[in-house]
Amino acid sequence: MPTTPKLFVTGAAGQLGTLVIDALLEMVPARAIVAGVRDIAKEAATRLRDRGVEVRIADYSRPETLTSAFAGVDRLLLISGSEIGKRTVQHRNVITAAKEAGVGLIAYTSILHADSSPLFLADEHRQTEAALAEAGVPFTLLRNGWYTEVFTWRLPAALSQGVLIGAAAEGRISAAARADYALAAATVLAGEEHAGRIYELAGDASFALAQLAAVVSEASGKPIVYQNMTPDEFRSAAASAGVPELFARILSDTDAGVAKGALLDEGGDLAQLIGRPTTPFQATISGFVHDQQAAGQAPSHT
Repeated sequence: MPTTPKLFVTGAAGQLGTLVIDALLEMVPARAIVAGVRDIAKEAATRLRDRGVEVRIADYSRPETLTSAFAGVDRLLLISGSEIGKRTVQHRNVITAAKEAGVGLIAYTSILHADSSPLFLADEHRQTEAALAEAGVPFTLLRNGWYTEVFTWRLPAALSQGVLIGAAAEGRISAAARADYALAAATVLAGEEHAGRIYELAGDASFALAQLAAVVSEASGKPIVYQNMTPDEFRSAAASAGVPELFARILSDTDAGVAKGALLDEGGDLAQLIGRPTTPFQATISGFVHDQQAAGQAPSHT
């Protein structure tokens, strides 16, 4: 009887990593899963252990934790780090350690159309993809589009002011729920014959920010309109609202990229991988608004 491969998920205590673990537990025995976390004492790590998942310390910024963490691992999911500006070095640390540990496959959560994307965020992903190619370890690229949940940060101001601001013009976004991307990652990690593949992962249907405003309006019962700005105006408005400067830059740059089609994809890779249609953006946004209203409070940042 064939042995079940040992599957490692980095960043397993994060939002995406937690969902990947959830999906894997529906596919393979818990004993086949190893969760990598930065702090083994945190509650998230305890919850993972309670589910029968092995937990190991794997800190992208501490290479000494990585090679031993990857010992005996057959396939590894490298979830891109959150520290923008540090990610290329961090990801190289993981790739180097995985190669030294003899990992047979690395799946990496990159960005949609990384090779041609105009987005500021794409640079570190391109550098990581290059590092994977140089390492000589079999790999799979999961080029993720945007999570629909990303857009909920704009809802508090939109609901209080009746205006959703942005700089995407009529550009369209092929977003899907975070859980959809997690299921795709789990499918690749637990499956066969994915080495060497590049998956451009995006939602089945696209929307413009004016449509997003209309969905928020319908869900909340309040009139909401979309106000388009220049990228510089949007960046300034975000900064004035208390958004950190780097995040404000990313927001404005992303919207400018959306206007050029950077987050539009109609290839259907995500639905094909997960074996069902992707979650409609209307369901995610409406559900968020309704949940917040049921709790008796305005939507908060996600």
